[in-house]
Amino acid sequence: MKHQPEQISTDELNKFLAETGDFVIDIRPVDAYNGWKFQDEMRGGHIKGAKSLPAKWAHYIDWVEIVRSKKITPEHEIILYGYSEDETGKVAGLFYRSGYLKLKVYNHFADEWSSNPDLPMASLSRFRNLVHSDWVNAIISGKNPEEYDGHHVVICHAHYRNREAYLSGHIPGAIDIDTLSLESPVTWNRRSPEELMQALLQHGITADTTVVLYGKYLFPNNNDPFPGSAAGHIGAIRCAFIMMYAGVKDVRVLNGGFQSWKDAGHEISTVDVVKAPANHFGSNIPSNPEFAVDLPEAKELLASDKGELVCVRSWPEFTGEVSGYNYIEKKGRIPGAVFGNCGTDAYHMENYRNLDHTTREYHEVASLWKDVGITPDKHLAFYCGTGWRGSEAFFYAWLMGWPKVSVFDGGWLEWSNDPENSFETGVPLNNNEAL
Repeated sequence: MKHQPEQISTDELNKFLAETGDFVIDIRPVDAYNGWKFQDEMRGGHIKGAKSLPAKWAHYIDWVEIVRSKKITPEHEIILYGYSEDETGKVAGLFYRSGYLKLKVYNHFADEWSSNPDLPMASLSRFRNLVHSDWVNAIISGKNPEEYDGHHVVICHAHYRNREAYLSGHIPGAIDIDTLSLESPVTWNRRSPEELMQALLQHGITADTTVVLYGKYLFPNNNDPFPGSAAGHIGAIRCAFIMMYAGVKDVRVLNGGFQSWKDAGHEISTVDVVKAPANHFGSNIPSNPEFAVDLPEAKELLASDKGELVCVRSWPEFTGEVSGYNYIEKKGRIPGAVFGNCGTDAYHMENYRNLDHTTREYHEVASLWKDVGITPDKHLAFYCGTGWRGSEAFFYAWLMGWPKVSVFDGGWLEWSNDPENSFETGVPLNNNEAL
């Protein structure tokens, strides 16, 4: 028997939100959930309290595992909403076939819910800095999409010593940027202000440029000599952090990186775009020094009850089973650091991302962080081995509008290279493996 989900009204949905702990599920694109307007709705964002489960994911073979990972079970009452009744119906059918029978649909998000300022909505605080592929496509097509200030735009395909990743296919008009231009290959810290000034100008970037960064995921392998060469999108967010620190006022990241561009079916270019250098940056570097924390400040945070040093590494790295890198010998963790697990290893961020490489639902990240004491009322300095994963965690917290977030740039590499610094191995006594 084919199930036909009951359609509910705006009043019924509002009552459901007020009286139940069950689930409202937003099946629109993750970028619409974050705050972008795809159907000219009056307000961008999502119904407050809703979970994000894009219809796009219905094509994944392990779709039901994603549902379960969000702690949504067949015992729960579920209300689906999106832009299209047809798409909502298709997702409802998938739920029914998976044994989820307590299901209703709401088909008035755009015309009733978002248009009524009295109905609760939420959005990612700085969603405009996490752009979607259609927005980028509009820019390169000479259009003026929402949340665009009209400044000169430079689109950067980021990579680590891997121009072939760029030359094999990139967004039309994008230039390539090697992460080595912004960070030292010796310490892996950000380069000096003078070096950053030179590198940014060589790429045509000034303080007033709108920069869009993205990278390409190429299945990193720890057995490769340079695994980071295949982890381009982490490298892109690393570049974003350094540019923000330097003083570029409008830094954007393409949500999901090159994968999102391909998924959207946009044109792919193999033209090696020549960089157009700029003459004057327009401000002192760094303009935002507070975004970076070095070793002395990291130690101060460890001793403070108003801050946390957050270890964005895998559990085997945190417990000292592995160092995580083929160029870091010592294994262990910084005593007192909070575990902010990124994923399986130094080149994957799957605990902070969805299967399509877009950023994970921000409410989920905030909840997981809260469970281990990572809260927005503290000064948070994120670190990993050398700065890439720490930069990605920093960027997510910054997108959420958290007021005092930084990257401990030296990370485990700098800490472990100083024999005077203590370290720990094994499972900590206050085991906070919560992610």
